[in-house]
Amino acid sequence: MAKPPAREPIAGSGLRALAAVGAAALLGLTACTSATPAGPPSTAGTAASGVEVVSTDLEAPWSLAFHERTALVTERDSARVLEIADDGTTREVGVVDGVGGSGEGGLLGIAVLDGDLFAYSTGEGENRVERYELTGEPGNLSLGEGETILAGLDAAGYHNGGRIAFGPDGMLYVTVGDAGDRSSAQDLNSLSGKILRIAPDGSIPVDNPFAGSAVWSYGHRNPQGIAWDEDGTLYASEFGQDTWDELNVVRAGGNYGWPTVEGVAGQEGFVDPVQQWAPEEASPSGIAVSDGAIHIANLRGQRLRDVPLDNLGNATERFGGEHGRLRDVVVAPDGSLWMLTNNTDGRGRPSAGDDRVLRVSGD
Repeated sequence: MAKPPAREPIAGSGLRALAAVGAAALLGLTACTSATPAGPPSTAGTAASGVEVVSTDLEAPWSLAFHERTALVTERDSARVLEIADDGTTREVGVVDGVGGSGEGGLLGIAVLDGDLFAYSTGEGENRVERYELTGEPGNLSLGEGETILAGLDAAGYHNGGRIAFGPDGMLYVTVGDAGDRSSAQDLNSLSGKILRIAPDGSIPVDNPFAGSAVWSYGHRNPQGIAWDEDGTLYASEFGQDTWDELNVVRAGGNYGWPTVEGVAGQEGFVDPVQQWAPEEASPSGIAVSDGAIHIANLRGQRLRDVPLDNLGNATERFGGEHGRLRDVVVAPDGSLWMLTNNTDGRGRPSAGDDRVLRVSGD
C-alpha cells in the first residue's frame, strides 16, 4: 500500500508574537453562522485574543494532564514527563522507558487517576499503555515502576492515535490510529483504527459492546481527542485523509466509516460526524468540554475551535495563527482552559520560547 500523503505539512506563514493578556472571555464569543455537516462552518468573526503564558521552551510536547493541582506535560521525542511549577519552571518527573518512536510516534497521551499516571507511548514495534505510581509531593514528584496494561497496538511513523482519558464511568478510553493499514479500521479483530475502553488494570469491561474485546467504536482513521459532557456523552476529534476532518459523537459499537467513507456520507451502517472541516482549516487534536462547549485544538488550522453543546453544527474560533499549532487543550482544576502549542515537532515554525503552555484568560 502506498503511503498516504502527509496530513500536517510545515506551516506556510510565520507565527505572530504572543498576545499580551487580553480581555477575551470563555463565554460571549463572536457568533458564527450556522454550519451544517456538509462542509466547514463559516465564521462571522473571531473572538479577541486573551492568553497568559504559563511555561515556555518545551520540546515537541504532546499532552497535558493534572495531578491534583499540578500540571504535567509530556515531550514526545525525549519521553520525559515534566511538572510545571507555579512560576512556570519545569522539572523532570521521570522518563518513560523503552520509547522508540519516529515520526508521529513517541511519548503521547497521559491521564491521571488516584495518584497513578497512565501513559500511551510507542515502543519497539508497538504502541502500549503503561501505569506508573506518582510518588512524592508537588515540586518533587517521581514516576514509580511502570506496569504495562495494554500492549501490542500497531505502530507506525504516522496514525498512532495516542490520546487517553478517563470517562465518567471510571474506565480508560484509548484512541488508536490505523497505523497506515486502512482496512484494519473495519476489522473488529484488530485494535487499530478504534477507540478502546478498558479498566484501569487493563482488563476488559463486561459491558463493552463486543464481548471479550476492548473495542468501544471503530472505523476511525486517526482520532486524537476525546472528552465528555456533563450528561456522559463522548465526543471525539479525528484526522481525515485529504477531504474532511471530523467531530463525532461516539456511541458504543458505532462504525464511523473509515476507510469506506470520509466525513458525512449518509450511508446506512455508518455514523456521520456532527461537524467536518477541510484539513487545512483543522487537523483537530486534543479536545475538552467546559462552559457549555467543546473546545478543539487544531494543528494545521492553528486555532481553538469552540462548538456549543446545544448546537453542534455551529462553531466559533479563537487565536487564529497567533500561537501556531495547537496540540492539546484541557480543563484545569480551577475551570480555566489550558492549551499546548506544538511548533517544535518538525512540522511547525517555532518562534523564540516555543513550545508553550498557555492559559486562556478571562471568565
